[in-house]
Amino acid sequence: MGGKRVLLVEDDPSILATLKYNLGMEGYEVIAVMDGAEALTLARSRTPNLIVLDVMLPIMSGMEVCRSLRAEGDTVPILMLTARAEEIERVVGLETGADDYMIKPFSVREVVAKVAAMLRRVEMLTAKDQEQPEERVGIGDIVIDLAGREVTRSGEVIHLRPKEYDLLVYLVLDRGRAFSRDQLLQHVWGYDYAGDTRTVDVHVRWLRQKIEEDPSSPKYVLTVRGLGYRFAPVVNTA
Repeated sequence: MGGKRVLLVEDDPSILATLKYNLGMEGYEVIAVMDGAEALTLARSRTPNLIVLDVMLPIMSGMEVCRSLRAEGDTVPILMLTARAEEIERVVGLETGADDYMIKPFSVREVVAKVAAMLRRVEMLTAKDQEQPEERVGIGDIVIDLAGREVTRSGEVIHLRPKEYDLLVYLVLDRGRAFSRDQLLQHVWGYDYAGDTRTVDVHVRWLRQKIEEDPSSPKYVLTVRGLGYRFAPVVNTA
């Protein structure tokens, strides 16, 4: 992963220095800052390949930074760091558009491994998109533009979070096949989510709210009891 640029945002000097050193030893170009406002400026100007972002920051919180970038359409992978383990905070983090989170205290080795896995997953998805012969997939009045990473319904854009889009495309491109939650974590998120399969359920719920006519009775993203999910097999290519 040498040559990849990581924006590291952490207001604890010792954690910042330790992570910067270890990520640098893996060959990453590390931009290290200690406040959210500067992080947002650098995220816009330096185009990092990944952001490691603490939740509690001076001037602007990590949540605000993440929310601002996603509102601007920036899909850079974001790994949130939090000292609080409550599920509500983790879910809120995901709702702002974060791709993953880690709870303090954590091992430096685990952070470095997760950064590598997230970047590797981005490369895999990019390669898959480039190799994919289909450019547009039609699902009733919904159209997925694979080249443009855009989903529309009756011509109007449906705004999906990055992982909502990745999950939708992964299921659609292998429609009809049932996937376990662990398989979806591995293939869509690209790494082991430490058994937190609720992440998949939360994203499926959000996705259904956006693409299903009746989210409580879905006809596209279907639940496979005792396993996980599959996409309805009948889809017309647009």
